[in-house]
Amino acid sequence: MAEIRCCALTAASCHRYGDCVQGATAFDVIVVGGGHNGLVASALLAREGLRVCVCEAREVLGGAAVSEHPFGPDHTVTALSYVVSLLPPSLVADLQLERHGYHVYPQGPYVAPRRDGRALVLWQDARRRAAAIAAFAPDDVEAYARWRHDMGRLGRLVGPLLGGIPPALGSHRPGDLARQAWMLRRLRSIDARAAVDLTRLVSSSIADLVEPRFASDALRGVLSASGVIGTWAGPRSAGTGYVMLHHHLGSLDGETPSGAWGFPRGGMGAVSAALAGAARSFGAELRTASPVGRIDVRATASGPVAAGVTLDDGTRLAAPVVVTTAHPQLSFLRLVEREHLPPDFVADIEGWRSRSGVVKVNLAVDRLPVFTAHPDPDPAVYGGTIVLAESLDDLESAFTDAVSGRAAELPFADVCIPSVLDDSLAPAGQHVVSMFTQWVPHTWAQDQHAAAAALAAYADRAVARMDAVAPGFADSVLHRQVIGPYELEHTYGLVGGNIFHGELTLGQMFHARPAAGYADLRTPVRGLYQAGSATHGGGGVTGIPGRNVVRQILTDRRRERWRRRLPVGRQSR
Repeated sequence: MAEIRCCALTAASCHRYGDCVQGATAFDVIVVGGGHNGLVASALLAREGLRVCVCEAREVLGGAAVSEHPFGPDHTVTALSYVVSLLPPSLVADLQLERHGYHVYPQGPYVAPRRDGRALVLWQDARRRAAAIAAFAPDDVEAYARWRHDMGRLGRLVGPLLGGIPPALGSHRPGDLARQAWMLRRLRSIDARAAVDLTRLVSSSIADLVEPRFASDALRGVLSASGVIGTWAGPRSAGTGYVMLHHHLGSLDGETPSGAWGFPRGGMGAVSAALAGAARSFGAELRTASPVGRIDVRATASGPVAAGVTLDDGTRLAAPVVVTTAHPQLSFLRLVEREHLPPDFVADIEGWRSRSGVVKVNLAVDRLPVFTAHPDPDPAVYGGTIVLAESLDDLESAFTDAVSGRAAELPFADVCIPSVLDDSLAPAGQHVVSMFTQWVPHTWAQDQHAAAAALAAYADRAVARMDAVAPGFADSVLHRQVIGPYELEHTYGLVGGNIFHGELTLGQMFHARPAAGYADLRTPVRGLYQAGSATHGGGGVTGIPGRNVVRQILTDRRRERWRRRLPVGRQSR
């Protein structure tokens, strides 16, 4: 008689992991959330021959990495995430993403236009960059060269840790001790000087780092912006030094300098589409409009075990392995019944800080902006990042406004015009403009209606700030989309509006991300794994959590197969 299977594993294997739900459609792995990490995990698992199903609540895959058409089919905007940097080149190669349409245009320099008609441009060419910096403060030329050298050195030390799986520091279990030893081996290259420099960097504010080094407000403002992007923190807040370094760890091709960024052809949704194409090519099933209402867990004598998921409409999908890529407070406070989780784990998740004051403003315009400082539309300038922050104090004042309960009077904005490089995004002569702005009160994530008028007025001020350095910009706007903290949370699943699924503070990094003892992507429920941006390696379109969770799943599967081969007496030792 042929063996009856309830999933792609053998019946014996299924029993080891926990019985599948009777009457449910069965898989080897179910992934909760079709963002880029979920797509990476599904593609790699399907490539291993596993039967994988992704359940995405929205009607489109990609999570925060999506291209949308709020103004009609002629204009494509990258609704939230707008540049790619930290996606490992090895992952691009392994999944053959270029076969599925993945292509990145390298981003141009940082450009900081000012209301007095000047602009600081951090050209990639060293001589042009030095001349631009010297126009504001001659002594900053040498200081900036040292800064690049120091940040590059520290980035090379920290970068490898970003891609690894943190050990459970403090644990005395043999496996965890081995991981701790691995980490120590990776840190052998850190000498006494670097150890002090890294300690100061991760604990300092970005203001502490740039103010003693640089004289010009212009350079301080540009560099400080990288320390506060996406955070509920101003440049004088401790820990923003690390946020700056985090944003400069990426490389597009493995050869360009640390911190290289680029625009995907077709917008960020094209990255997700390429990942989805890869996953489907390996056999993964990708379901949209399939919100998960519960992660099913079965109580056993040895502890809770994952059994699959139940969708909001009652559909039951069984699997011995579930990977959740949702925000941890959604995953563990809503989707998993608390009786299956230890109190200290629940307390860590309840205390997870996920505030933000981000507002994304997407525009369609009928012409390129004409900057007073650069009246000729140089693609090298217009294809870069336009930083609307004339000083460090500009940024601090904007944050202070939000802390005081009101939207910033003079918003900070990180502005990109990807259609300069990618003409598929808008009709000829027109362009799309992405304005990633800060700050509004983080409490707006919970109140849609009370903040509506204030949000519109705030967006007006962001556009006006651009108009002040590019006269006529406001008149060029054809369409506008404003995505505030409420929409970020309730439409895109970013609790608190935080793009990192949790604040990048010292107490929420590395082995503490997102709970003590569970930074290794496992959870207190056997067979339930986590791989969202709140885990280590997340924060940006990295795919690192998705890649690393696959390594853990495959490791545990090998361990389980080996355990089944051992005699019963040896298993207990």
